[in-house]
Formats: sequence, structure tokens, C-alpha cells
Amino acid sequence: MSWFFIIFAVLSEAISHVALKATDGFSLSKPIPAAIVVVGHLAAFLFLSQAMKGMPVGVVHSLWAGLAIVAVSLISTFVYRQHLDPIVWGGIAFVVVGVMMINFSQGHVH
Repeated sequence: MSWFFIIFAVLSEAISHVALKATDGFSLSKPIPAAIVVVGHLAAFLFLSQAMKGMPVGVVHSLWAGLAIVAVSLISTFVYRQHLDPIVWGGIAFVVVGVMMINFSQGHVH
């Protein structure tokens, strides 16, 4: 069950971070993106707190952070047409491998 909460936390955080760019420096003239950022961050922490009921804090945080990097990179590539060079994608691949290693570890309980 913790994995569902981590996935929801990652999606909330990723949407929030992508919306952060649309806030134009978090100006009051763009209230909808600002609201998405605030609600997204609150939701992410709510989901994280639930995930931590079944998994260690360090594992939850590292999975959340790693998967959020991948999600934000992919979403911003499509939403903002941001181009990332092959070296950056290689680094993101290392993050994915790290997340997989954490998941396959016997050092935590699902």
C-alpha cells in the first residue's frame, strides 16, 4: 500500500513543480498555477506521511525524490518543450537505476 502513496506523492510533487514555472515567480497575477503549487505540495506531504507508515523514512524519501526527478523531467519535456541533452538523460537513467536498487533491496518492507 505504501507504493500507492509514494506514486501519488510523486505525481502531486511533479505537477506542483511543473506548475511552479507557470507562476512567473509566484506572482499574484497568476493565482491558478500558484494554487496548484500549494495544493500539490500539501498533497505530496500528506501522501508521503501515509507511505512512511509502512516503509522507512529514508527509503520513502529517496524513492520520492528520485521518481520526482524523472517525472518532472518527462512532464516538462512535453509541457514546456524543454530539451535535455543525452548526458542529462543518462543522469536520469542513473536515478532510475538507483530507485530500482532501493526497491529490490531486502533492507525494507513493502
